This record gives sequence, C-alpha cells and structure tokens, in this order.
Amino acid sequence: MNVTSAATASAVTFVWLGMVLAISFLEAPLKFRAPGVTVPIGLGIGRLVFRALNAVEVVLAVVVIVAVAVGGAPAGITALTALVAVLLLGQLAVVRPHLNRRSDRVLAGEELPRSRSHFWYVGLELLKVAALIALGIGLLTV
Repeated sequence: MNVTSAATASAVTFVWLGMVLAISFLEAPLKFRAPGVTVPIGLGIGRLVFRALNAVEVVLAVVVIVAVAVGGAPAGITALTALVAVLLLGQLAVVRPHLNRRSDRVLAGEELPRSRSHFWYVGLELLKVAALIALGIGLLTV
C-alpha cells in the first residue's frame, strides 16, 4: 500500500475512533446524569449529537474507503475497511430508524420501557470500535 494512502487512512481512522469513543461512550451516558436533564431533553440532545456524529462518520468512511482503494491495500485492510463500513451502515440503515421512531414517541409524551434497539446500536458501536482499532493498527503496519 502506498505511504500517502496508508497515512491518510490511518489518521482518519484514529480520528473516527476518537470521535466514537468520546461521543458514544462518554458524552451519551453522562448527559443523562447532568442536573436538570430529563429523558426528553437528553433524547433531544442525543438525536442532534448522533445525527452530527453519523454525518461526520459517513464522510470519514468515504475518505478511508477511497484511500484504501487508491492505495492498493492488502486484502486484510480491505476486509477491515469493508467491515467498518458495513457496521456503520447497519447502525444508520437498520437500527437508527427504530431509535428515531421510539424517541419520537417519547418526545411526544409517551412513557416507554428501555429500548432493545438501543442495545443493538451499542453492540454495533462496540464492534465498530474494535474494527476501527484493528484497521488503524493494520494501516500503521503496511
């Protein structure tokens, strides 16, 4: 793999990883512990923050995919890149619509039990973090 493509993909991968860790595993759970933050307020903030995060993730994914494709990456790097993209796509196309419908209902005043869709999103997020770590390390070693 050429050096420029590997360096670009690696840097973008680690920026992406940092964003996911900071928002999904730090900001998201902590916002509900802040004084005065109700579930509807937290959901409203969360929807805004995750919409922005996911939009940036799509851009970062495209940059990584292009760098890997142009750089002549080995099969393992290509597979990890595809895995990360599929995990993100699963979150955005499958799980997020369920979460959005549910949060619409909560924001409309309905009281609902905890969502299982949320656990799917978190599970995919954990897998994505592991894949991003593996991809970043793999890109550093090519």
